[in-house]
Amino acid sequence: MRRARPGALPRGTAERALTSVGAGADFGDAPEPGQGPAPAQEVHGTREVSRLWHITLSVSGAEAPLQEVRRGLEQLAHDHPFLLTSRYANDHAEIRYWEEARDLHDAAAVALRLWGEHRSTSKLPPWEIVGLEVIDRDTYHQRVAEGYGPPPAAPVGVHPY
Repeated sequence: MRRARPGALPRGTAERALTSVGAGADFGDAPEPGQGPAPAQEVHGTREVSRLWHITLSVSGAEAPLQEVRRGLEQLAHDHPFLLTSRYANDHAEIRYWEEARDLHDAAAVALRLWGEHRSTSKLPPWEIVGLEVIDRDTYHQRVAEGYGPPPAAPVGVHPY
């Protein structure tokens, strides 16, 4: 049985599609999912609001053919359209995306499962997670505005370093 991501819409309803970002643009220029009012979740009798978290997941391991790495990341992006961009080399990759979750702990838990849970279905290399950054939307935009945010993104999709 497939489990939904925290705050995700039920399958078959308003799927998020990948959209293009011009070369050299940063993620702040990309439309973000859920910019309307955040859905409330019932938790222990109180209503909690989901928030957006910017995720950067870094993986690395033994060298793999570039074509296989690219194909695996493209399959992952196809299966999970919430992925914004992936960069890769023959021994490491970085995946960036927005996750909707009630808190950092939930967003990090989902991010840490992403690679392992989809390694076989997407035919990803047997690499390990070597880095994870989870920041809230306000922090992400503050970093970008101050000029020390993540490096400018390549257009949405899968790209070599």
